[in-house]
Amino acid sequence: MARVNADAWIPEEYGSEVITRVNQNSAVEAVARRYNMGSDTIEVPRMGAVSVDVIPKGTDYTDAEPTLDVVTLRTRKFGKTFTIAEEDLQDTLASTISGFQTEWALSYARKLDNAAIACTGTENGTTVPFTSLYKAAGSGQKLASAGAVTYTKLSQVFGIYEAGDYANDADTVVMAHPYFKSVFRGIVDDNGQPIFVEGLAGTPSTLFNVEVRFSYGLKLSTTATDAPTGTIGAAGTVGNPLLVVGNRQHLLLGVRSGPESLQGEDFRSDEKILKMRARRGFGVARAEAFGILEVTNA
Repeated sequence: MARVNADAWIPEEYGSEVITRVNQNSAVEAVARRYNMGSDTIEVPRMGAVSVDVIPKGTDYTDAEPTLDVVTLRTRKFGKTFTIAEEDLQDTLASTISGFQTEWALSYARKLDNAAIACTGTENGTTVPFTSLYKAAGSGQKLASAGAVTYTKLSQVFGIYEAGDYANDADTVVMAHPYFKSVFRGIVDDNGQPIFVEGLAGTPSTLFNVEVRFSYGLKLSTTATDAPTGTIGAAGTVGNPLLVVGNRQHLLLGVRSGPESLQGEDFRSDEKILKMRARRGFGVARAEAFGILEVTNA
């Protein structure tokens, strides 16, 4: 089969329905540190901690010797085609295409978040596009909440992050599966004040006065999916909802292209083909920059 000329790919403009839908439903797209990728692979420098000396007058400076390495971002392609029946090509073409585009945006947002944050599998570039934050994080970054999620558990997972070397109030974000919404609404602090304030009219929701982004992708799965399912079980079980608090600067999102679309026709059937894609890379700079709360049953 002949390949379609990719010169006709049309990128979505900022503020379009597709971009709006992606940003509303993808925590990673909304908060991660973005890098424009001019090639399919880029290396992002990562520097270790640096100490600062107090130097007496007339004394030589000492050299810093930080550990230098890189985080490699590799482009993965998220895409789908839609075949639009001839009967739908008459008066409703624009709305039909728009509907497919926005539904693709929703699925893409969830699958990207699942792949980047909550996938437990080993990266293979296809069914497991990236090494997720959950996979990269050590046991010291994870906290299990058997049964009900309490004020104490939420405070503890914040404490895991805040006790680390990479905590920074200006860059702190919370990402959570919507499972936690009903949990948050029932918790107040010692003064009887709610710890969760739901955003209105474009203002972000906050937890402990920190912006919180909700995503259906933040539920454990073995491979990347836009519809993670499963019953809550022991730690690491498929279906366990996650809450993540951490420094957004250590979530690295490589942007190669998209979201973008391509339209063509199947001349054998007069059907129109809509192709949607986004090419992204992802990596975690420092897994120690995050605390993860996982809902379990034990």
